[in-house]
Amino acid sequence: MKQSLLWQLLLGFIAGFLGVLIFHQGFLLLAYFLGWVPRPPYDLTGTPPLGVPKVISLAFWGGIWGIIMVAALRRSGTGTRLWLAFLFGGVVPTLAGTLIVAPLKGLPILLQPARLAFGFVINGIWGLGTMIFRGVLERPQAYRPSGE
Repeated sequence: MKQSLLWQLLLGFIAGFLGVLIFHQGFLLLAYFLGWVPRPPYDLTGTPPLGVPKVISLAFWGGIWGIIMVAALRRSGTGTRLWLAFLFGGVVPTLAGTLIVAPLKGLPILLQPARLAFGFVINGIWGLGTMIFRGVLERPQAYRPSGE
């Protein structure tokens, strides 16, 4: 059954939101335990101007990026979709965060190789997780026990 574009974009948002909470923050938890990053994941500190917890704000933006990624990769084949999602996640949000979001927040553009590499990996894992969630959400009937 062919799904509408609107439905696919909604699934992209949900998958991107969940991708942040499970895959992105999960990797950040691992990085924190390994001593790679100074702050723990799942930060509940409020963000301006509304005071929304940082992890929820990040998940919301993960949902927005999920919409963009699903739209960009919707015609790609199943076999290549996961690799493309990893690459998309690793490159596009990382560069957008570095070159667009940081200056908008009044922060300097930091083109440090280690920082960019970490951004590529953590956001690539988000992209991979988002596409996995999209696949699961897209075909829920495939996961129901027979007889229902």
